[in-house]
Amino acid sequence: MHGSLVFNASSSSSARRADRLQGGREDVQWREGLVATVALWSFTLLIYLPMIVGRYRGMGVTSVLLDCSTILVSMLFAMGLFALFRGTYALPRRTRLAVMIGAVLSVAIVQSAFDLLFTGFVAHNLEARWLTLPQDLRSSYGAALNYTGVFAVNCALFQVAAGRQKALRQERELAHLRATAKQAELDAMRLKFNPHFLFNTLNAISAMVVTDRNPEAEQGLETLSSFLRASIESDPMAITSLEDQLQLVDHYLQLEEMRFGERLAVTVECADDVGDVAVPSLLIQPLVEAAIRDGVEPSSARVQIRIIASRDAGALQLRVSDDAPRTQMLEASLAAEAIRGRLRALYGAAASVIVRAGENGVETTLRMPMAA
Repeated sequence: MHGSLVFNASSSSSARRADRLQGGREDVQWREGLVATVALWSFTLLIYLPMIVGRYRGMGVTSVLLDCSTILVSMLFAMGLFALFRGTYALPRRTRLAVMIGAVLSVAIVQSAFDLLFTGFVAHNLEARWLTLPQDLRSSYGAALNYTGVFAVNCALFQVAAGRQKALRQERELAHLRATAKQAELDAMRLKFNPHFLFNTLNAISAMVVTDRNPEAEQGLETLSSFLRASIESDPMAITSLEDQLQLVDHYLQLEEMRFGERLAVTVECADDVGDVAVPSLLIQPLVEAAIRDGVEPSSARVQIRIIASRDAGALQLRVSDDAPRTQMLEASLAAEAIRGRLRALYGAAASVIVRAGENGVETTLRMPMAA
């Protein structure tokens, strides 16, 4: 047993390390490193260009171009630093910092040595006038210091780019987790509402059969079949037209009218210019089910449920209301909170859910951008 526990812990630790390594590789992207390197060294060349031109005054443009060409070597060294930065990204911060400092100093020295050798090569093979330029180690000290600064800034840009990618990745993961949580909430709401509704509907149909109202029972079974098929097949995270959602709600309310009879009255008003608007799936259904459970079921009086969809100042406005006095608002609160979270994740502050409760019932107003 102890051995099994140790094995599981080790496996879990290895999995976490693998996840961190994978996340680090996603954060440190070659494209980002290349863009940062090209931008930095191009900017550096632009700053030093007047000095380079002055250094080769009277020697012609060839000397200037030869000196400027060494920036390509600097970029190659910088990308080597990036490869090291990427390979050590999963290491502890202090260890990685020490490695990168040592690498920056080494690369600066190598770059300065290369410049010295390059100057000698050009002077003896391409441009004899380069022999008049300083070609000793003392002249390389200042160059090495400058290179150290630029390569250090280059590594800092790598870190900034990696941090940006990490933030974007975490934002995507957080959005995915939020969507998953909302999916779980919707699934839980389905499991909570549907069995209650299904049992009552089947009882109502059974009563019709017993009392010889077979045509009504047959119609009820057809409506129930259509509703269940549409409800089960619908994806809570999908986007559907408002008209389709109202059709689903209509099936549901027809079944509830069979159960409650004259105790339930329904009014649906949908403006002509909003029927094709795309909205998140299962947006209205939970509110209507909550009105049934909180308002209609406990009441012995006739309850009016109203669903109104309209355009208001370029936004879609949906109102679901009933006129049943409330003794409790548990279902309405749960439904409104779940919908508020979904709309916030999709539209941010541009969407809102407002619940008003009083002696004359409950009204829930949804407001969101027109998606289509």
